[in-house]
Amino acid sequence: MSTATKPYHIGRKISRIRELKDMKQEALAQALGMSQQSVSTMENSETIDEEKLKEVAKVLGMTVEAIKNFSEEAVINYFNNIYDQGVFNTGNYCNFNPLDKVIELYERLVQAEKEKNEYLEKLLKGK
Repeated sequence: MSTATKPYHIGRKISRIRELKDMKQEALAQALGMSQQSVSTMENSETIDEEKLKEVAKVLGMTVEAIKNFSEEAVINYFNNIYDQGVFNTGNYCNFNPLDKVIELYERLVQAEKEKNEYLEKLLKGK
């Protein structure tokens, strides 16, 4: 077995995206109409049925392709590229720290996701 290729593990990707969106397994389970244990099993699976993946993507507010192509490295590179372009490019002079703007955007995104999750939980409890 070669260690050069990393196995494609869709469950871990779903788990990491859910965590980045500050969503608990219970909230995802309720939105999908399944138990928390089923979500845990799904997140530990290397593969997931395409229809179930579409449902998960919809709940997470993403496309199926975004979930399939998700990687920690890509997220880190994305933010590093933004930072590098704003700070180290000698042709651009910023009168603000781009990292502060990224943090501000991230905090607003996290707050919006928390509000969305609270709303979903209220909706599901009301049923």
